[in-house]
Amino acid sequence: MKKISIIIPVYNEEESLPFLFERLNNLMNQLENYEFEILFVNDGSKDNTLEIIKQQRQMDNRISYLDFSRNFGKEIAMIAGLDYVTGDAVIFMDADLQDPPELILDFVKYWEEGYDDVYAKRRSRKGETFLKKFTSKMYYKVLQKVAGMEIQKDTGDFRLLDRRCANALRKLRESQRCTKSMFSWIGYKKKEVLYDRDPRVAGKTKWNYKKLIDLAIDGITSFTTSPLRLATYISIPTFIMLGVYFIYVIAKCFVVNMPIQAFQAIILLILFFSGIQILLFGILGEYLGRIFVETKHRPLYLVNEYNGQKEENEEKIQ
Repeated sequence: MKKISIIIPVYNEEESLPFLFERLNNLMNQLENYEFEILFVNDGSKDNTLEIIKQQRQMDNRISYLDFSRNFGKEIAMIAGLDYVTGDAVIFMDADLQDPPELILDFVKYWEEGYDDVYAKRRSRKGETFLKKFTSKMYYKVLQKVAGMEIQKDTGDFRLLDRRCANALRKLRESQRCTKSMFSWIGYKKKEVLYDRDPRVAGKTKWNYKKLIDLAIDGITSFTTSPLRLATYISIPTFIMLGVYFIYVIAKCFVVNMPIQAFQAIILLILFFSGIQILLFGILGEYLGRIFVETKHRPLYLVNEYNGQKEENEEKIQ
């Protein structure tokens, strides 16, 4: 009997969990020829999320939980889940039920047909603002152009991965992660499943625009050095414009005999080049910051408890 592991990062999801348990139980009853393992990664929740999961585990031994020592973020929760699950296939999903668990039936079907990475692609996104939809669309366009590889558009983390894909992701141990890009980077045989995304079943989203912007920056800078080349791309037209402007000033002096005020030209040039320098220093700072963080070689996460056992944080740190 094949084993399917479902990894669900949770942060303050006490309102959504009862609905999630019910739908997961119905799903597992439909896939009775498979063994299931459901691992909840509690990312430092401050409500009763962990207590509710513990109560459910007492009634269903297919439920497991991993409790972080503090909030490390969803991306880290996902790699932590991969370190602990043991299934032949691994499924990532959220607890808010915006991604319907029933889609897992299609995931498993295509997995059995030989696909290694079966991912859900959104046809529509209910309950989300126009601004969020627009910025998401633009982000994928930019990422597609600068990453140098095929990026699945309008997809999230909801997907099934064969064990060899999961093992490949486990080898990527950088601390500032963008798993959406990593799914594309590892390759393997992929299959999309279209669906309409639902609103949250309960509670409020934990993703504000600041977190989304941080995730977008991580996604771009983690997989390409293209922004560093902006220095070259900007310098060429800059010097061309400077040359044209110099010729214009000289020609005006000789032909029209009407010199331009020196202070105006100086102010414009200072502002122009200062803006370019600030932009380029900001880009360099992003990459230097990542080098600084990676050279610390800190563990990606620390575990407080795994299924009732206190963790020493030794075995899983590689």
